[in-house]
Amino acid sequence: MTHHVRVALAQINPTLGDLEGNSQKIIQNIREAETAGADVVIFPELTLTGYPPEDLLLKRKFLADTRIQLEQIAKANQEIMAVVGFVDQQQDKLYNAAAILQQGQVAAVYHKICLPNYSVFDEKRYFTPGDRPLVFEWQDIKFGLNICEDIWIPNGVTESQAFRGGAEIVLNLSASPYYMDKRKERLAIGMTRARVTRSIVVYVNLVGGQDELVFDGDSFIVDHRGEIVAESQQFREDLVIADLEVSVVRKFREDDPSFRLFKREFQPPYQLNFISLERPKATREKPPIKTTPLAPLTHLEEIYQALTLGVKDYVTKNGFQKVVIGLSGGIDSALTACIAADALGAENVIGVLMPSEFTSAQSIKDAQDLAKNLGIRTETIPIQKPFKSYLETLREVFAGRPADVTEENLQARIRGNILMALSNKFGWLVLTTGNKSETSVGYCTLYGDMAGGFAVIKDVPKTLVYKLSHHKNEMAKRVVIPVSTLERAPTAELRPGQQDQDSLPPYEILDAILEELVEKDKSVKEIIEQGYPREVVKEVARLVDSNEYKRRQAPPGIKISHKAFGKDRRMPITNRYRT
Repeated sequence: MTHHVRVALAQINPTLGDLEGNSQKIIQNIREAETAGADVVIFPELTLTGYPPEDLLLKRKFLADTRIQLEQIAKANQEIMAVVGFVDQQQDKLYNAAAILQQGQVAAVYHKICLPNYSVFDEKRYFTPGDRPLVFEWQDIKFGLNICEDIWIPNGVTESQAFRGGAEIVLNLSASPYYMDKRKERLAIGMTRARVTRSIVVYVNLVGGQDELVFDGDSFIVDHRGEIVAESQQFREDLVIADLEVSVVRKFREDDPSFRLFKREFQPPYQLNFISLERPKATREKPPIKTTPLAPLTHLEEIYQALTLGVKDYVTKNGFQKVVIGLSGGIDSALTACIAADALGAENVIGVLMPSEFTSAQSIKDAQDLAKNLGIRTETIPIQKPFKSYLETLREVFAGRPADVTEENLQARIRGNILMALSNKFGWLVLTTGNKSETSVGYCTLYGDMAGGFAVIKDVPKTLVYKLSHHKNEMAKRVVIPVSTLERAPTAELRPGQQDQDSLPPYEILDAILEELVEKDKSVKEIIEQGYPREVVKEVARLVDSNEYKRRQAPPGIKISHKAFGKDRRMPITNRYRT
């Protein structure tokens, strides 16, 4: 007798807090899974609320409304089994939970056991951990159900479900945010758990942007040998259908001495919750599955799509339609404009040229050429008059003092004021253009080029900005970002002949030091021992430490690295400790 089940992975993009909208999206995907002949459809972690719900979880009505929507989804689901991530409240405790919906009812609920409390995660602030891994039997097949972090911890939930509960298929609901090469890590974890437990691992991940975070989807199924059975698209909604043959797993386990050994010697850290669920009312027709092979994205494609999705969802989910960007003719504003145009459509992007007496003719031409290549609207608003007015206003109080960075910052702040005025008047969201290298060392002006609503490339080092810009031109198969922009030395053009390299080390060196210092938490001594110049490392570390106050006031931006400024790296502003 064969034992097979058709599963659907519903990789959807919910909007945090939109309980009714998310509920309708879940129901729609259940219907599509039914049409595809699925027996089970699995949704990501906290699908119903969106992730992370943060202090919305402190609102009683939000919790009550979540339960109401879950019951409505259950009532709408009569034909197949659906597994939906939600927040479960039991008396005064909250649980990150998964509900099994069957025949119009909530048939069972699982509470996440392993709560992450590192990096961008704060789950222990809100949730109580569950204590009993769930195994359920349905159609003579045993399933283990767990949530995100549960599957990352070895010799824990997944092994307990397989070795003690006999789970043959492990369902994992995840909200795993993107950073570079995260896909490889997730696949490695899924493959390892599948091989060790000789189980089929079904992993469904959230997709979409939420403030600084981007969820890339990339849901997958791996078989008992750790080989990929099915995989979803990245950075877009997808419904993946696959037929799973459990009799093959059972035969393999019977013949595998290592499985029998692991099962015999495994000491479970938990007691199991084992339940049996009803069989489907009737056998339904299963149409053939259509599969399209997917080629994994390249490193730069992945990053560019993450930034594009992050912009699209931040802008649209917050009720904006158009964005405005200060176009300087430089590489940072050029890349930001490209990402915005790809995310929102060229008709929804406005570029503003704000030349000063120090702005070169080449910069103006590059900005105009970029706008023409993208097809975006531009406005030109020179800043010479307001700058002279500021200087005149401050002439007496500044008397006797030479011009310095103060006058440079005035120009940046005038530009910030102009962009914010346009935002107020027309309802456009200002996208800032500062990169991670500048943000790290404070090479940016508070209330100037930092003024805005969303920082698109805040977590993108300058060297990567150049790589992504070349990638954009290669994708377009034409020159979008002008060659001059790509080849000229970067400059803020706030004084005659200014170049970034006058104030900073070469970006190749700066970015390498920052990666060690910020992302890997290496000490100054350790970095110097790697061969970087002593005084350069010490100065970079000093700048990073002394500019926390600026970063704390910066707009949110998209996380693409292992450690981004913001939720990832939380340093005190008042802090005298130095390495």
